Amino acid sequence: MPRLSGALILTFAVAGGACGSKSSDADVIRIDGSSTVFPITQAVAEAFQKKSSARLTVGVSGTGGGFKKFCSGERDIIGASRPIKASEVALCAKNAVEYIELPVAYDGITVVVHADNDWVDAMTVAELKRLWEPAAQGKITRWSDLRDEWPDEEIHLFGAGVASGTYDYFTKAVVGTEHSSRGDFTNSEDDNVLVQGISTDRLALGFFGFAYFAENRDSLKVIAVRANEGSAAVTPSFETVADGSYQPLSRPIFLYVNRDRALRTTVADFVRFYVGTGRELIGDVGYIPLPDRAYDLTLQRFAARKPGSVFNGTGANVGVSVEELLPRTP
Repeated sequence: MPRLSGALILTFAVAGGACGSKSSDADVIRIDGSSTVFPITQAVAEAFQKKSSARLTVGVSGTGGGFKKFCSGERDIIGASRPIKASEVALCAKNAVEYIELPVAYDGITVVVHADNDWVDAMTVAELKRLWEPAAQGKITRWSDLRDEWPDEEIHLFGAGVASGTYDYFTKAVVGTEHSSRGDFTNSEDDNVLVQGISTDRLALGFFGFAYFAENRDSLKVIAVRANEGSAAVTPSFETVADGSYQPLSRPIFLYVNRDRALRTTVADFVRFYVGTGRELIGDVGYIPLPDRAYDLTLQRFAARKPGSVFNGTGANVGVSVEELLPRTP
């Protein structure tokens, strides 16, 4: 599996650029957004650079940070690990930025602990809520606060940055309210920072996208999740995310493309490559491809330059499938 880089900006100077010629503004594709979507975009960009004279810059500002730049017209494309919010819809409208929403893969937010943790194998959503809700701060501070049989030792929490779509989705799915959680945890937009923290702390627990666990499974232990007390504990995997049984933490992830910029040949070629040929790279970097029919519908949506979001600015949506969403008209 390719290395999931923590670099904040990657610049791909492609054919021609290496020979000293300068790309015009029309040849530069500016991409930003989610750290979750970043590994896919990185892999696709590296493949695209072998066949294009465009220059790509790929930043990692998180979903929220990416939308701020995108809706201000500073970026052509962003990756997003949740749908656009009402406040972001308003910002795009203020700046006359129309957007095309394109689902590109599935992800499963993965709850992990240190590899040597021998007391927890599964948790219920209710337990995760008790641990992460705002009321837990200062009260649920030790493992034994969750279950009496667990160690009477501090629990050290790590999670996605508060500007990230992963944080928004996790809090919506687990706590019940988007962007609502305790504040006393180590957070970062760089998932490699979270991996490093959890893998070196025996008392740690954290969450991030499945690909970062898949790359680091030797130094982390995954926790199965029970949707409720009576349900089976389900471990995230390619199969359980794809079939929807890993709930409520499975989700689609997206590209948002500036509709005007999509008229540029370089941008259009990159997006078609991403959703077409590039889909073959999704599994290689630890994500779950959509069904072929979903990609066909996504390409049709892009070909029509259909603007807007099927989510109507509601942000994180829990338990939806791409097959249900794509036929809708924004």
